Amino acid sequence: MNIETTHITRLLAAISLVTLAGCGGDSATKSNFENVDASEPVSDWQMVWSDEFEGSAIDTNKWNYELNCDGGGNNEKQCYTDSEQNAFIADGVLNIVALPAEEGAEKPYTSARLNTRYNADFTYGRFEVRAKLPSGQGSWPAFWMLPTDEVYGTWPRSGEIDVLESVNLKTPDEDGGIESSIHGTLHYGRAWPDNSYTGQEYKFPEDTNPADDFHTYAVEWQEGEIRWYVDGYLYATQRQSEVLYNSKNEPAGLKHRGWFAEYFEQGSGELTTHWDSAPFDKDFHLLLNLAVGGDWPENVNDLGVDASAFENGQTFAIDYVRVYQCASDPDTGKGCETVRPGYDSLDDALLEGEAPVPIAGGVTPLTIFSDSFNINWPAWDCCGGSTPAIVADAQQGNTVEFSVGENPTVNGFISRTENITDESGVASPFDATPLLAEGYFQFKMKVMSAPADPNSTWVIKLESAGDAPTAAELPITQSVEGIAPVVGQWQTYTFKLSDLVAANLDISAIDVVMIFPAWGTGNGAVYRVDDVKITQDFPELDVFSDTQNLDWPMWDCCSGSTPVEAMDDEQHGITAEFTINDTPTVMGFNSRTSVGGSGEAFDASAIITVGQITFDMKVTSMPSTPDAPWFFKVESNEGDSAVELALTESVEGIAPVLNEWQTYTYTLSDLSAAGLDVSSIDVLMIFPNWGQGAGATYRVDNVKISNP
Repeated sequence: MNIETTHITRLLAAISLVTLAGCGGDSATKSNFENVDASEPVSDWQMVWSDEFEGSAIDTNKWNYELNCDGGGNNEKQCYTDSEQNAFIADGVLNIVALPAEEGAEKPYTSARLNTRYNADFTYGRFEVRAKLPSGQGSWPAFWMLPTDEVYGTWPRSGEIDVLESVNLKTPDEDGGIESSIHGTLHYGRAWPDNSYTGQEYKFPEDTNPADDFHTYAVEWQEGEIRWYVDGYLYATQRQSEVLYNSKNEPAGLKHRGWFAEYFEQGSGELTTHWDSAPFDKDFHLLLNLAVGGDWPENVNDLGVDASAFENGQTFAIDYVRVYQCASDPDTGKGCETVRPGYDSLDDALLEGEAPVPIAGGVTPLTIFSDSFNINWPAWDCCGGSTPAIVADAQQGNTVEFSVGENPTVNGFISRTENITDESGVASPFDATPLLAEGYFQFKMKVMSAPADPNSTWVIKLESAGDAPTAAELPITQSVEGIAPVVGQWQTYTFKLSDLVAANLDISAIDVVMIFPAWGTGNGAVYRVDDVKITQDFPELDVFSDTQNLDWPMWDCCSGSTPVEAMDDEQHGITAEFTINDTPTVMGFNSRTSVGGSGEAFDASAIITVGQITFDMKVTSMPSTPDAPWFFKVESNEGDSAVELALTESVEGIAPVLNEWQTYTYTLSDLSAAGLDVSSIDVLMIFPNWGQGAGATYRVDNVKISNP
């Protein structure tokens, strides 16, 4: 559930959850009841608070009634009361009942919302409820947690932990079945309406439903990690983000993208992003409530609220609420984890969050050798006395040839001052941290003569001159290709940077790359190496080239026209044709679902340094306003950031000429400097000035975002 009126944008979340709940997708979790017994947590969980609801009335020393008709910030249809009709104890069970309100009431339903604020507040622990959930279109029960004191700011900057939510149980779902899912979610990040959330759906097995019987729902919350359970089965894990810093101590990426916090620093007053345990490191209190309708339930399943489902009331029945503390380490909550294989895998239970990815200068690959020497990275024989040389190869052209004699040695490339012989060369340790997620070290090798020792193995070794020098050495057979050298054959070897990091290499200052037979076993080896690089497969987006990209459809913002595919000259073939009538508009290409796009924005952060956006354009009919300027505009992340530049501000610096194809280029670095978030580009627009474009017809082709 959400807090107060700041949650109006839950409608957007509801739309997303249609996909989560109705279409399966990556968020769905298949049930598995080979679980631990949630009623008996592991030995170091010690109960510190509970309500078994054994009394005759709700204990107001434990629970506070919330009294309002605010709609929870989600346009809900109930008023929360302290009436015994809406919340009472019977037979050891707390009943929260949603009922039709009296005629003329402010809202059509009444219900109850209870919290433990300032009665029972906790940082870390296991929080569990045993409950039977209500059903019907419009029902929305929840067991959740909010910060007791909003240390980091108003919602959701100080966080929200949803242990359990469900909507519309036992109504038809999008798959033609019956709604039987529950959800566990975190809310965090920037101030509303730029807030973030991450959640997971758990779908009950066929022929079972959380509205039919009692089940136990829980979270285990420790410093930096929160886990969700149904009847003891762990179905979701979320963690704080783990930042990767480069050798300059700049945040340059994320090892794990989890939650984040954004708040004003007390000392400086500066709004700062934090990738640590905040905001989930302060006291939270518990809430139980049953909402009726609202932005989420009313926009999924059968839509709206089914009055007949609430005619005689819907009941959220709670057997108990229990809180445990981890005695092993109460200060962090660590040491009592109830986990299973896969709980920390992105392919299983671990979720990726919405934290912004810090970027330090984008991704620039390193070419160590390709046809000629890199003066900053000379070829190098450590200890054998040979001089590696460029040798022409029939297949590869210029290559570097290494040899190993009787003296044990290693060969490769080095970027240290004492080894650089070219007077223009400079020691240039390579910071590969921006490439960590997808990057690799790769080279081609052909063994001309194998070592005399038949048991010799080939290895690669990389060293880094960071603050604490490190190295990683791996057998060549541990490459992605997993192959050993074959005499006389060119073979490609690829090593993921993530594997090198796992082997203890600090990739922020790589200054030596070695390829050699194991030390002391290489006598007689002669081998050639080419295309030595540290790089990644760079993302590229073809927005329009010969035909429409259905993920990025042609788009008229505001005038109601339909852009068409039009045949042009032999060189361009099919092009995108836009025509502007008397209604002011902008036109281009849009990936947002609201206009029929895929909803998949393009992340160009990896190519921010040298990447560019290019397109060709030909005006076939000029605007009736002859001096109307033409513009290119890019938007990112549903319009959170945007940059608009004149076509004359392109690299080419030219204005359109009637009936002439012209190319326009904008560098990503310039767009970023102008304020564009290049990590989530979702709209590209090309248009004459707003209100001056009537009469214009123009064709566009070869629209790309790429690393040239």
